[in-house]
Amino acid sequence: MAAALMANTLYSIGFVLEKRALGSLPEVTVRQPARLLRLVLGSPLWIGGSLALAAGFGAQLIVYRTLPIAAAQGIFVSGLVLLVLLSARLLGEETTGRERYALAAILGALLMVVLSLDERADTVSRAAPYPLILLVCVPSLAAGVWLYGSAERRARHRHRMPTTGVEYGVAVGLLYGVSSLAIKGVSSYLTSSGLGGAVVDLLRSPYPYLLLFTGAFGLVLSQAALQRCRASLIVPVCTTVTCLFTAVLGTLSFGEALPHDPVRLALRLAGTALAVSVLLSMPKHDERPAQPPIGAKELTPP
Repeated sequence: MAAALMANTLYSIGFVLEKRALGSLPEVTVRQPARLLRLVLGSPLWIGGSLALAAGFGAQLIVYRTLPIAAAQGIFVSGLVLLVLLSARLLGEETTGRERYALAAILGALLMVVLSLDERADTVSRAAPYPLILLVCVPSLAAGVWLYGSAERRARHRHRMPTTGVEYGVAVGLLYGVSSLAIKGVSSYLTSSGLGGAVVDLLRSPYPYLLLFTGAFGLVLSQAALQRCRASLIVPVCTTVTCLFTAVLGTLSFGEALPHDPVRLALRLAGTALAVSVLLSMPKHDERPAQPPIGAKELTPP
């Protein structure tokens, strides 16, 4: 529990620091990944945020060693509250009433997933069949990259309204969902004895290579999206998709059984359905009124 709360804090701080750093950088694009990396690596603030995120991944490894996948996701999503508070305080981002209701509904949906857990029946799985992991992860990665590219093409239309980032959040969330499953897989190889053999077995598994792919693509895609959109919206959407992906597909892939109690099963299925429906109904365009440029304000006579 302490490791999960620490991961939440590190993730929230990391995303806010990166967003603040990106606000002072020239516009970045996924079509120029080398330039993007050069710009962000030259920002000490961004490096501090990325180190916080890396430490959050380390804490996540500990969580997956001790908690069932669905339980871990329920705790991770509680970090959205801290993220929204930090975004409002440090970034000056304000959410609309509709967005606040949507975020509250998402938290309620994931709370239903947590309430569906049973400490006496839930077990922590350590392994999953490699073909099944690849069958889940490869199409998900392809869907995430395609969705992000589709959002990019629509965003380039000259007369398109400003996007809220929901599509970007879903796309990056799919990539991070695969990364979360890979972290779960890596955690099963953590051992205090036979370190050499554990490393060899890990390198024979698909998990380190999934982490490398999602790390590289996730870095480029998330930074471009984070610069364009509000962290207080895109990160909660991304986190929700990641948590649902990991809780549902991770539970099935690693063989952690669904609840046998009808009430707990209904809570888990209803929570998942509610979160997905909220994501589908969230506004795709920014509903906040556009702020006049500073220059226009200065030219307005008293």
